[in-house]
Amino acid sequence: MTILIRPESPADLPAIFHANQLAFGRDNEARLVNKLRDANAVVLSLVAEQDGRVVGHILFSPVTIRDGGTEWQAVGLGPMAVLPEVQKQGVGSALIRAALAELKTLGHDVVIVLGHAEYYPRFGFQPTQPFGIRWEIDVPAEVFMLAELTPGALRGRRGVVRYHPAFAGV
Repeated sequence: MTILIRPESPADLPAIFHANQLAFGRDNEARLVNKLRDANAVVLSLVAEQDGRVVGHILFSPVTIRDGGTEWQAVGLGPMAVLPEVQKQGVGSALIRAALAELKTLGHDVVIVLGHAEYYPRFGFQPTQPFGIRWEIDVPAEVFMLAELTPGALRGRRGVVRYHPAFAGV
């Protein structure tokens, strides 16, 4: 199975919506992608294409990490969607690896994700808690993770993560 990872194009938008609907079994994440795009809050959006068809999608948006009066920026991974019929075939892994490499090239240092504790560590993600970073919503520590794209980027940084307002209600 040959997978091409590339930036989204306007022609991909219906397929991206559909992939998110099917992967999550609801419309919330698909609508979130559109809200982030409409708000010009997309840092990176890639698709996985197989045989000319979009089979996966990954999106990153800006997050703010606030510690008292100090604020700094990172990016949040999500949503990521892979069509159910091609899950567990490396599509998600290919999307994440390509996206993290591109984000590093673009100069981003830290990526935050709320996701499966068994899945994301293979890409360098680890719980945020030991770094003194938490989400403004209480979630189990093992599912709120980060990856340092630049070693030492978190030195001396801590705080509370805030996602873009489009995430409210998802």
